[in-house]
Amino acid sequence: MSEIPSFLLQLGLPLSCMCRVPCNTMFGSQHQMDVALLDRLIKDDVECGKLPLLLVANAGTPGAGHTDKLGRLKELCEQHKMWLHVEGVNLATLALGYVSSSVLAATKCDSMTLTLGSWLGLPAVPAVTLYRHEDPSLSLAAGLTSSQPVEKLRALPLWLSLQYLGHDGIVERIKHASQLVSNSPVEDELSSPVVVFKFFQEYSNRAEAGPAGAIPAHFPDCALSLQLGEQLAQLVPASGVDVVELEDEGTCVRFSPLMTSAVLGTEIQDIDHLVDCLKMKIPVLTSTLQLREEFEQEVRRTVSLLYIEDLGWPGLGVVRYNYHSDEKNDDKQEKELEKINTELLKKLNELESDLTFSLGPEFGGQKNCVYIGMVTEDLDVSELVETIAATGREIEENSRLLENMTEVVRKGIQEAQLQLQKANEERLLEEGLLRQIPVVGSVLNWFSPFQASPKGRTFNLTAGSLESTESMYVSKAQGTGTTPPPTPTSSLAKQRLPGQKAFKRSLRSSDGFSETSSISHCDDLDKLDQRPPNLSPGQEQGPLEMERAEEQKEVVQAKTDTEDIDSDQSPPDCTKAEEQASQR
Repeated sequence: MSEIPSFLLQLGLPLSCMCRVPCNTMFGSQHQMDVALLDRLIKDDVECGKLPLLLVANAGTPGAGHTDKLGRLKELCEQHKMWLHVEGVNLATLALGYVSSSVLAATKCDSMTLTLGSWLGLPAVPAVTLYRHEDPSLSLAAGLTSSQPVEKLRALPLWLSLQYLGHDGIVERIKHASQLVSNSPVEDELSSPVVVFKFFQEYSNRAEAGPAGAIPAHFPDCALSLQLGEQLAQLVPASGVDVVELEDEGTCVRFSPLMTSAVLGTEIQDIDHLVDCLKMKIPVLTSTLQLREEFEQEVRRTVSLLYIEDLGWPGLGVVRYNYHSDEKNDDKQEKELEKINTELLKKLNELESDLTFSLGPEFGGQKNCVYIGMVTEDLDVSELVETIAATGREIEENSRLLENMTEVVRKGIQEAQLQLQKANEERLLEEGLLRQIPVVGSVLNWFSPFQASPKGRTFNLTAGSLESTESMYVSKAQGTGTTPPPTPTSSLAKQRLPGQKAFKRSLRSSDGFSETSSISHCDDLDKLDQRPPNLSPGQEQGPLEMERAEEQKEVVQAKTDTEDIDSDQSPPDCTKAEEQASQR
């Protein structure tokens, strides 16, 4: 349709001679030309004295691959004696043995335009327009044929390429592109070689959804679809996936192998990789969309944070640390706000987490904010918000400390100078005037040394005061003073397992069993509690050692029993021996 204005200019016709036909709004597909409305428009033009000449229909629009009802349009054109011209990417499927009925009706049109360069991967070749004619003289009179050699040479690259590929090569490339569409995860009822899809969140409660189950306006579905398309194009560049803007659907992801597969060399493995990446990204998008509301509520409940509404950001959300200052200078306050949020972003990126923190998009983003990227379902939102607030407070306190340090140090130096001067005067009074004379003072110090305790001063930056160092010389340690305030930490900070990253919920189901044993840790602890106290953990005996110990114990017990029996039987034997000796 974009070529029609130039066509009118070539014929010398004004733009008022062109009439755009709307698509269906009530019945049928919303992306096809409204045939009933077209019939009424033609009749209105005839009644106004206008002569309808040409109707341009689509057999696969460049954006989404929609095909008009070519059969009914052909009947309408024959009724009003109009010329039917068809163009679109779906015309490439006419070279295959299996063609859908909606595209097959294009063979009955009066003319069609074929863009063979993009279909076959041939750069810098012209498009081809095929037209039906019964009288060659009419075609010559209309200027459709030319005998100029220069005009014929323009088609030479296309002719050579078609001769090189041959009929089988052309069919094979178009067939390969159609098979790539059949392996895509998106179902298409019209069997179009162009697949267009977008991210859509389903709702269990109809009250949350808009009309016809659409996503409410405050949900960034277009931003998430844009992010999905960019990530898929980056992960699988050979697939040729790109992002398009449609009038009704908004931002969508398009996969058109007929336009890209021949140039990029797309294979079945690339489509399988694309499907795997799509299955991997969909749960992340769903989790991000579900946790946005919880993140917004947590930020609004936090005093020091400000939630920034940015529907164009495909992430968890945007937050700004709200800096409170009594400074009336707006420029200075703006610089301080930028400094704190920049340092906050740096601190957050230093944490070991799977989240991405950034300053937002290069153009159109909010200033002095922290943009949080996509998240997974195991994100602990409350811990994340509390960490951001605590880190911001720490940076703000450090910034205020640096601002006041200059004034505090200056006052401390002045006070130290006064105290040193006073200490020197006191030392002169204690030592006396004679000790200050060079020769007399040396002799006096030799006969009667002066015992003076060392005195010094230490400056406490936190308290902003001078303190004596006498206790330091006595105890060789820092004296008790004003302790600095503790560094603000998150109240929700929890002890993480080894290898566990920040802002992750711990799964209790995986803590009960280890990977190499089917016995839980609780059972192991019970066994350790039932172990004798004199047996250390390193002295545990195995089953074989316990059996050997029991056998040795039985043998020792058997020997003991034998000795007891022998001892019981020994007195009678001794008596018999004595009787025999007496008889002899």
